[in-house]
Amino acid sequence: MEVPIRIGLAGLGTVGTGLVKILTGSPGRLAGRCGRPVCLVAVSARSRLKDRGIDVGGFAWEDDPVALARRDDIDIFVELIGGEDGPARASIHAALAAGHHVVTANKALLARHGQSLAELAESRGVSLCFEAAVAGGIPIIKVLKESLAGNRITRIAGVMNGTCNYILTRMESAGLSYDDVFREAAALGYLEADPTLDVGGIDAAQKLSLLSSIAFGTRVSLDSVTLDGIERVSIADIEHATELGYRIKLLGVAAPSVNGLQQSMRPCLVPKDSPLGQLEGATNMVVVTGDPVGQIVLRGAGAGEGPTASAVVGDILDIARGVTGPVFGKPADQLTEPRTSAESGAAPFYLRLTLVDQPGVLARVASALADVGVSIDRMRQKSHHDDAAPVLIVTHPATQAAIDSAVSSIAETGVCTDPPVALRIETA
Repeated sequence: MEVPIRIGLAGLGTVGTGLVKILTGSPGRLAGRCGRPVCLVAVSARSRLKDRGIDVGGFAWEDDPVALARRDDIDIFVELIGGEDGPARASIHAALAAGHHVVTANKALLARHGQSLAELAESRGVSLCFEAAVAGGIPIIKVLKESLAGNRITRIAGVMNGTCNYILTRMESAGLSYDDVFREAAALGYLEADPTLDVGGIDAAQKLSLLSSIAFGTRVSLDSVTLDGIERVSIADIEHATELGYRIKLLGVAAPSVNGLQQSMRPCLVPKDSPLGQLEGATNMVVVTGDPVGQIVLRGAGAGEGPTASAVVGDILDIARGVTGPVFGKPADQLTEPRTSAESGAAPFYLRLTLVDQPGVLARVASALADVGVSIDRMRQKSHHDDAAPVLIVTHPATQAAIDSAVSSIAETGVCTDPPVALRIETA
């Protein structure tokens, strides 16, 4: 009889309970997929008595996840506790040190401590797998590490936070303000306990930093990601973007350039008819461009019990089959420090200006743009009934530095009644 692969699970929240359901509900199917039984033998959580809708009485219980991680009757330690430090980090470290494989969905921890944990895992000859940490049920980690391993990746772009995509698409479809939809998302339970992790772009930036490491052979560097959340996106911007043929998305982009690796997570305009522009609700999408594969698009549920637990099971079965490899697709000691480039390539920009309705104001705006080499592709002045004139501008491709300089100059002239808004337009 084949030797079973034995699982210790720390964390019985939404994803943890989903994992238990899969492991206990389909043992024959899982064994058939990997050639050996997959057995959950021990669990750990904050409360043994909490009603989770599943029966965990048949498994050994550990109050301390570190004790669970060190048990000698497990082969794989699954960490679904969360948090970049504390019990999650301590238990993963203990499991790896004990020679156990680790599967985790903890993007925050890996974004901060991924390098040291990868070095430990590889020194012990065990796996550290994290498909569930990025884009939920979308198998983007496996695609980058395995399916596209023969490609030179030139760009990664994606919508990686379903809550932000829900808020932006809901604002557009219902004509509601950001504040109204934020409250709605909170009532539906879509937001993290700390909402800034979602709407501030931090959650998505953590995911992007992990993908960048695999795609470009660099050490994970969350601090290298240029970050801007969706809090300042107004319903006016949503409506104006639609009129111009675009939609606004919180978009992560990573791409190497002659100046280094550029990583950003910020609101951008994308064409309405593009794959990213057609993305609705709480769905995620990752677009990978490589040589020679060209462009591929992966779309699916980015969170939730089923999709995330599915990704965890995929990692467990890979380990059971004996599929191993470097944590980030390249030996950890060969990963290089990213040479960070704060400047992305030139692109068109959307500018929304609310100007004093006086003669010569538009000429001063055009002069400020021309002074830094930014030319106007199209401009539209909206009808108004007071002394504040809304003006929309789409520029020809320009650098972020040039746009920032122009916007600063325009604001300093005193012609704006509200702060100018500038959003990059991503066309690919």
